[in-house]
Amino acid sequence: MGRDLVEPDWPPLTDAEVGAVLARYGWTAGQAAVRWRSPRPMSAAALVDGDGQEVFVKRHHALVRTAAQLGAEHALAGHLRALGVAVPAVLRLPGGGSTVRVGDYLYEVQARATGIDLYRDVLSWEPFTSADHAWAAGAALARFHRASASFSLPARPPAVLTNSCAVITAADPLAAVARLAARRPGLASYLDEQPWQDDFISCHLPAIGRLAPLLPGLGRLWGHGDWHPSNLTWTSHEPDAGVAAVIDLGLANRTFAAHDLAVAIERSAVCWLDLAESGPAHPDLSAVAALLDGYESVRPLSQAELGALPLLLPVVHVEYALSEVEYFAGVVRSRENADLAYHTYLVGHTRWFGTPEGRALLSHLRQRADRQPAAP
Repeated sequence: MGRDLVEPDWPPLTDAEVGAVLARYGWTAGQAAVRWRSPRPMSAAALVDGDGQEVFVKRHHALVRTAAQLGAEHALAGHLRALGVAVPAVLRLPGGGSTVRVGDYLYEVQARATGIDLYRDVLSWEPFTSADHAWAAGAALARFHRASASFSLPARPPAVLTNSCAVITAADPLAAVARLAARRPGLASYLDEQPWQDDFISCHLPAIGRLAPLLPGLGRLWGHGDWHPSNLTWTSHEPDAGVAAVIDLGLANRTFAAHDLAVAIERSAVCWLDLAESGPAHPDLSAVAALLDGYESVRPLSQAELGALPLLLPVVHVEYALSEVEYFAGVVRSRENADLAYHTYLVGHTRWFGTPEGRALLSHLRQRADRQPAAP
């Protein structure tokens, strides 16, 4: 949750466990061996060898993911692959399904992603290590959007550890949060102890209100929802490496292109861990420019999209932050991390955009919109 390593929320995957799961996919019993386990604290995942291949196995608690939610991710992955976007293939069971249920857990299995996992050991949401990486990531996101635009599934409803734009596009965001909490007891129990209406009124509603007039011109498409260097693999170890593949569609949902692009900037261009530890968090404006240049080399942004970016950035994290609050408060029962998700993330990130560093990032985006002609 910061720069220090922490114990994972879930027990690690074992050879026997993944072997039993992979036997359902037709693997030879006793041939599975865990080669690497993900250190990310909020999931249990591993690379597994056996039967002459290597696969990625991920375990989800039923309180975090349902088979239907995973099915939407897998359908999107198939759609993207059919249109040439390099995402790992999802393995199918003999009967055609893509998940295995064992007790309270759901398992999914994917082919190993192509490319080099350069950012495997980098802390979550740390910036790109080169401007060329940022440019390549922007171009890859544009290709992702060009392919996902024809994916027709409706938006996934809000759930634990998911992303959406339901609150920030609502006519009445306070009512939208109240409706969300009414359906999510874990979230409601935490929010009942917080002055969340006051926080939304002071922090979030001004930006949401300024964004509202632009929404009709932004369309809708499925976004990745968590675009940052660790969710990409790379063609080489060099600073000018390109993107080899896209991984982790766990936060994918039907939002809009500018929303997903704002997520990419928010996730990869601000040193958020510095904010928690030393006060200021400095934005990497050269990486922002490179990311947008790479994106527009493939898919030019409309004037509405360019104008929306500085309005989206202070609030683009709202839905995911709320889902993190619910995860920590209602699933793993960590009050300390729920407080971190609420005060440092949901509220703190929005307030940061009122600091000199945050205003500099928003000004950078407004200046780009002002000097760039509208795309056709």
